[in-house]
Amino acid sequence: MRLATFNLENLDDAPGVAPPLDARLALLRGQLARLDADVLCLQEVNATRHAPRPAPRVLSALDTLLTGTQYQDFHRACSALPDGSGPLDVQNLVILSRFPVAWHRQYWHDLMTPPSYAAVTADAPGDSPAPVGWDRPTLHAAIEVGGRLLHVLNLHLRAPLAAFIPGQKQGAFAWRTVPGWAEGFFLAAIKRNGQALEARFAIDRLFDEAVGAEPWIALCGDMNADAREMPLRILRGEVDDTGNGALASRMLIPIDQTAPEQQRYSVLHGGRAAMLDHVLISRPLLQWFKGVEIHNEALGDELAGYAAVEASPESYHAPVVAEFDLPGG
Repeated sequence: MRLATFNLENLDDAPGVAPPLDARLALLRGQLARLDADVLCLQEVNATRHAPRPAPRVLSALDTLLTGTQYQDFHRACSALPDGSGPLDVQNLVILSRFPVAWHRQYWHDLMTPPSYAAVTADAPGDSPAPVGWDRPTLHAAIEVGGRLLHVLNLHLRAPLAAFIPGQKQGAFAWRTVPGWAEGFFLAAIKRNGQALEARFAIDRLFDEAVGAEPWIALCGDMNADAREMPLRILRGEVDDTGNGALASRMLIPIDQTAPEQQRYSVLHGGRAAMLDHVLISRPLLQWFKGVEIHNEALGDELAGYAAVEASPESYHAPVVAEFDLPGG
């Protein structure tokens, strides 16, 4: 079984979007074919409204991309608006599976209440703290493989960019004051780590509810963090951090660590290579793990690309593939 994760970077077919979807199809279809995945986690899949309100948006760009590929008839799970009325307008999470999906759900402040905070540097600071919510949910699909359930969680954590503070922005990436930027950066850290924490709660609930064999869990996605940054430490739950050897079986292992160090990157940013896209697995799944691939051979530098390339059809994230020899898989 091949399990892959890929941030498509704003896959969209809306009128006037740049680059147009047609310019991206050949590149992306080639990458998807090379993945040869049985289970595929995608991030940044936008939805389009093709009918008047209240008709929900649909994932028409994804449908077009998958047409004629091996993934066309795969089972599908997708993130949704909190009220369940349809997909989000942008940056949906999607899980595609050759194997049947027994059930799926998402976590978006379902397992924890968002923390509250009163901004200090805002033009009109609030008297009462306001909730600091996550930008996106975590998508969870239970997939039937060889008579067992494989729990796949698809996650796209917030990038480490300062969050909005009223009255403190001069432009999309320009701030009026250093304290305003610093407070926005602090809020972004709350959002990113809080989303990771809710995903960790979901993982431990799977261990708590397991009957008999411990669960097969794979956590995949664009974490916007490397293996030693705080969100990954929250998700991994290493014994070195918990200080309790009895919790060793609940650790998640980042399988990209098995790749040669010089190949261990999924993003290039200003000449710096970083491993931001991950597959983390539970120990019961580790015994079936065979190898990892990081498809970064043709990866462009996102910082240079955004500055020099007009409407690049590429994704500046490399797909990551984990291969397993699962019983019945």
